[in-house]
Amino acid sequence: MELTDKVILITGGSGSLGEVVTKKLLEYKPRAIRIYSRGEYLQWEMKQRIQSPLLRFFIGDVRDKERLSRACTDVDILIHAAALKHVDVCEYNPIEAIYTNIDGSINVINAAIDNKIAKVLAISSDKAVHPINLYGATKLCMEKLICQAGVYSPHTIFGCVRFGNFWGSSGSLIPKILRLADNKEPIEVTDAEMSRFWITLDEAAQFTLRACEIIEDGQILLPKMKQRAILEIVKELAPSSEVRFVGKKQGEKLHEMLMTDDELPIDMGDYFLIGGRK
Repeated sequence: MELTDKVILITGGSGSLGEVVTKKLLEYKPRAIRIYSRGEYLQWEMKQRIQSPLLRFFIGDVRDKERLSRACTDVDILIHAAALKHVDVCEYNPIEAIYTNIDGSINVINAAIDNKIAKVLAISSDKAVHPINLYGATKLCMEKLICQAGVYSPHTIFGCVRFGNFWGSSGSLIPKILRLADNKEPIEVTDAEMSRFWITLDEAAQFTLRACEIIEDGQILLPKMKQRAILEIVKELAPSSEVRFVGKKQGEKLHEMLMTDDELPIDMGDYFLIGGRK
């Protein structure tokens, strides 16, 4: 599906990925980009950084069905990036995580169907694979909801992209390492063997837009990402900092997985394809 001259809504659009996606979207000359999020200050900051007459800023929460549905009026493509994303936050606030990540996704599905949106692309996480924490469980549930939603509507294509960790996103590990190094403070590492899959925000944004064009109903797309040890990254970014090993926190895995064998992934060259309906 072409992105040019389309109205595109991004839930959680004032977040790190949403902002980079927005910048890249502008190159396609859409008719309008609607940023839907509950962070007034984040929206204000984003508006200062990206000054374009094509941007529309909607204060709203995916939990609010009526507000979300109004924001979806005349939308062609919906990129669903809104979520509670931190493992420890979701563990401590499990009901809130369910309200946002699961109930909010149901609201996205219903709003898209009611407004006859052509395509919905939801942003998922590798933590949805064999989840051991609530965040991963909510993302798995979201994937199941999104990938099945197309059976309720002949008008809307629903699909997901599954990413690992975003390199350098706000609140992520990389800025924390650099801040601690600058302050000459010790850096806490969970385990010497712990690893994660990584992708830059620029790469993730580019793949998101590519997925908007190529994904078919019920599919999950996974870009091929590098797996790197946390300790290796710390030594690279802060070679002179003291490292303290603190042990795994509740809900943490030693290693994440991109997919399971049971999902029957198809190797498409630079990404994997899972699922879809004939």
